[in-house]
Amino acid sequence: MPKRPLAVLLLLLLPLISSCGLIDYYFLPPPDDTAQELFETGMDYMQEKRYARASENFLKLKDRYPFSPLTPKAEIALGDAYFLDSKYLEALDAYKEFETLHPSSPQIPYVLFQMGLSNLNQFKTIDLRQDNVKEALEIFYRLEESYPNSEFSEAVKQNIYKCRKILCEHEIFVADFFWRTNQFGAAWHRYLFILENYADVVEFKDYVRKRAEYSYFEYQKVLSEEERERVQWTWKRLLKWL
Repeated sequence: MPKRPLAVLLLLLLPLISSCGLIDYYFLPPPDDTAQELFETGMDYMQEKRYARASENFLKLKDRYPFSPLTPKAEIALGDAYFLDSKYLEALDAYKEFETLHPSSPQIPYVLFQMGLSNLNQFKTIDLRQDNVKEALEIFYRLEESYPNSEFSEAVKQNIYKCRKILCEHEIFVADFFWRTNQFGAAWHRYLFILENYADVVEFKDYVRKRAEYSYFEYQKVLSEEERERVQWTWKRLLKWL
């Protein structure tokens, strides 16, 4: 007699039991993607130029799987995603973090090169402070010195010159301001600094020298005899060197 109610109870529970799969599907959170899945999906987004989605995947991989063999690749890919999305400040931070965490990685030359470009690409106009360009130049010098035979050596030389040209133009902008406002002493010293420190930037050498000569002669008019002799000695020494 007791078997019959039990059988009825089982029949009543059967639909509920069979629906457990549906309950799991609709109400339980889906399982996390694996590190491999996150990386591959991120790279697919990179191919599609969906850089924001790619960076989301690489960030998830870093956070969820910090010890995965794919994590260093994701860290570089994250910097690349930001860089290709023109988010140069974020790219710079990502590359710097990789260098800090993996200083002996064979990818360091690439990371340094990208750090330099991330700084250089933040250049806007000549009249502003050039801190990013200065940092880019320092990084390119470091890359040239530490990895002289890297695949980036030729591009590094080109970017070093590009940085120096920008910095030279900035100094000319400042010197010209002094010249236009009749501050000939300040102008002369600035032009002198350019001639001594940016002699390799040949595009502006004649212009700077002519402006320096004019500023020098105007500057002399307001000097004492002792100061004039000192300035003449400095100018003659520079002209001989040039």
